[in-house]
Parts: sequence; structure tokens; C-alpha cells
Amino acid sequence: MARILGLQLPEQQRIDYALTLLYGIGWTSAKKVLTQAGVDLSVRVKDLKEDELKKITAVLEKNYKLEGDLREEITDNVKRLKEIGSYRGSRHVHGLPVNGQRTKSNARTKKGKKRTVGALTKEVWAKLEQAKQQSAKK
Repeated sequence: MARILGLQLPEQQRIDYALTLLYGIGWTSAKKVLTQAGVDLSVRVKDLKEDELKKITAVLEKNYKLEGDLREEITDNVKRLKEIGSYRGSRHVHGLPVNGQRTKSNARTKKGKKRTVGALTKEVWAKLEQAKQQSAKK
């Protein structure tokens, strides 16, 4: 079982893919790490030697901020933007896209499910009608 920085790597995966499971490491960074450590990109995690794992870990710890430290830094940055009252901070507070994307027709990932304002849906009308009928019977 290969463990790097507290994360269990899947045995059957290639090492270049397995490194992308670390938060903060993508394809490009994984390839750079492996070339700096002198490890072949196509080797499987189960075939890695102990010294190769140590080299990879050393390169990652020396050159990259990963996992919890990176998450903490990002949340600190967002918190700072909110506290100083910047435009980007207010976008974070309201749950809207931060970097200038359009919101009229897109941004559903950030804004969430569409909420109808003013008009009622058929289901809501049906519930209102039922409530009126029940109150009229009494």
C-alpha cells in the first residue's frame, strides 16, 4: 500500500494519475513532480520502490502546498475578501460567480436551482386551490 502525505493511493493506477488525487496536484504538476523525482510516468503504484516514494514525497513537500494547507489558505483568502468588503468578497457572500462571468442565462452551478420570483408553479397553484376548498368546507 502506497501512502503519500496521508492519502492512500490506488494500487492498480499509474502514478501520474494517482498523484492527481491529491488536492492541489493536476496533470501538469504530477508530470513535473515525477520528472523532478526521476520516476517513470507509466509505472503503476504497486510497482514503485520505497526510495521512489520517498523522492516523490520530498519533491511534493518541498515545492507544493497541498491538501489541508492549501484548503486553509484558500478559505483565508476568501474570508479576507469578505472582511475588507471588496466586490469579489460580496460575490462570494451572495453565492454568485466571482470572476466576471455572465449570470443572466448561466451560472447555475454557483447560483443553485432556479427560483421563480413572482409567478407560481402549477404545483403551488394546486396546493393553494386545495387549501381554499378545504377551508370553504369548514
